[in-house]
Amino acid sequence: MKQMVRIGIIGSGGIAAAHAKAYLEMDDVQIVGVADIIPGKAEEFIKRVEIKDAQAFDDHKKLLDLDLDGVSICTPNVAHHSTSIDSLLADKHVLVEKPLAVTLDQGVEMVQVAKKQNKMLSVGFQPRYDPNMQAVKDIVQSGRLGNVYYVQTGGGRRRGMPTGTFINKELAGAGAMADIGCYSLDLALNVLGYPKPLTVSAYTSNHFGTNPNYHPEADKFEVEDFGIAMVRLEGGKVLNFKISWAMHMDSLGSTIFLGTDAGLKLTPAGSGPWSGVWDGGIGSISLYHDINNHHVDTDIPVQKHNIDIFAEKVRDFVVAIKEEKPAPIPGEQIVINQAIIDGILRSSEKGKEVDIHIPEILSGRSNVNKNKVANE
Repeated sequence: MKQMVRIGIIGSGGIAAAHAKAYLEMDDVQIVGVADIIPGKAEEFIKRVEIKDAQAFDDHKKLLDLDLDGVSICTPNVAHHSTSIDSLLADKHVLVEKPLAVTLDQGVEMVQVAKKQNKMLSVGFQPRYDPNMQAVKDIVQSGRLGNVYYVQTGGGRRRGMPTGTFINKELAGAGAMADIGCYSLDLALNVLGYPKPLTVSAYTSNHFGTNPNYHPEADKFEVEDFGIAMVRLEGGKVLNFKISWAMHMDSLGSTIFLGTDAGLKLTPAGSGPWSGVWDGGIGSISLYHDINNHHVDTDIPVQKHNIDIFAEKVRDFVVAIKEEKPAPIPGEQIVINQAIIDGILRSSEKGKEVDIHIPEILSGRSNVNKNKVANE
């Protein structure tokens, strides 16, 4: 087992600071270097975050020449693909922030390269580390609901539109879908065991983002701020997905799982115009079932906790490196998430239902250390 894990960070924006903070709290991790395409930004980041002995680079490929075990990819969405591919080909394990990529083809290639290189490709969905999210998955996977045939998920902000790279289509790929919708999709799909999507019929709009009364950069707004979709999943399941950065409504509804034996309803935690989505945790859990032919509603207590779920995500990546474990949140799963977002955007553009086809992922062992494979 490795005693000290050597880490590099590509991208030095706000999310990179959260990664660095998590790594710096670990005694068995050394941040060796930081890279950012903007000259001087990586060096400024290293000083501001107080990373001792780390080197600064304005070219991530020079960072990858160092002796590194893993890399955190914290770039704008458009660079997730290229920097992850370069890192994997340099024999580094990768923790890439969500969304996985800008396009489905990019996500598939990232997973394929990880398999070829026998390196981890883990994706940054920290809500999975919320014990309440884990409890919901346990309930559904236990069979308590019977056959789950319908899922509704999404949520939405009354007001919560970001600026900058988030609203540039070339840099972000998508808007609310990629920013917060991917969390809702992961919540539902992870609970169900990530069934494959078959078809999607969707609608998206950006009425608020392109209106200067609601957004300060309306003239630069190029992505969707609202979307809704009906997704058919394998196994006879249907997913009703809806998401919003802005709307004249307090909520787009709860997340629900309808089963043949019981139903489960979740509401998000938080309050205010930026709440209502699943990156902030679960506010309530209710089970709807029958006992002796009587309708019964059972409130399941929400666990209060002080777990830093973001730090847990980063820590799990480090543990997987040290203990030669599979990727904590494997790219093979999240490429399905990406396929649905891709299908939603295509369906909305065409104005009709479209098929979802996920290109074949290479067979064979993946996301494990090369030495472990060699020893088995």
